[in-house]
Amino acid sequence: MTAIPKRRIKKTLDFLLKHHPPPAKLLDLGTKNLLSSKMIQAGYQVENTKGEDLDIEYKHLSVEQYDLITAFEILEHLVAPYNLLQSLKQGQRMAATVPINVWFSKAHWSKTDPWDRHFHEFEPRQFDWLLEKSGWKIIAKETWQIPAAGINGIRPVLRFFIPTYYAVYAEKIR
Repeated sequence: MTAIPKRRIKKTLDFLLKHHPPPAKLLDLGTKNLLSSKMIQAGYQVENTKGEDLDIEYKHLSVEQYDLITAFEILEHLVAPYNLLQSLKQGQRMAATVPINVWFSKAHWSKTDPWDRHFHEFEPRQFDWLLEKSGWKIIAKETWQIPAAGINGIRPVLRFFIPTYYAVYAEKIR
């Protein structure tokens, strides 16, 4: 693994530890990955979704048994994240990260993997509005830069100065 995912994982885990430290039982939206393994190592009890299409198969999620929902690098892949966010129960807490839409970089779109595509990349104010409209109150938020590997043009240099990830800790209020 390169230094880039390691930095992003560290920043995400630090944000989670700061706003909802273990012990806690988490439902991590998305399949098992290195971040969910790091959350387990940090003391969280983590259950992942099974790879279902969360644009369609979200109503069966039984979230009442969890202390926290995590949505790290997943909501940008959904066509309609509002539906999932709105369906979660009042009183639920969530930690989420999304890539920020930046002017110097197009949305990620894999030509070979249909699951590795960003339907959305958000400006922080757009993501805030999505959360507000779907019944969430933002408790804490943070942005960070994750520089690109190597310097081969202006875009990697800009990533040292311009935030490219947005993290939010929120509570479902309605």
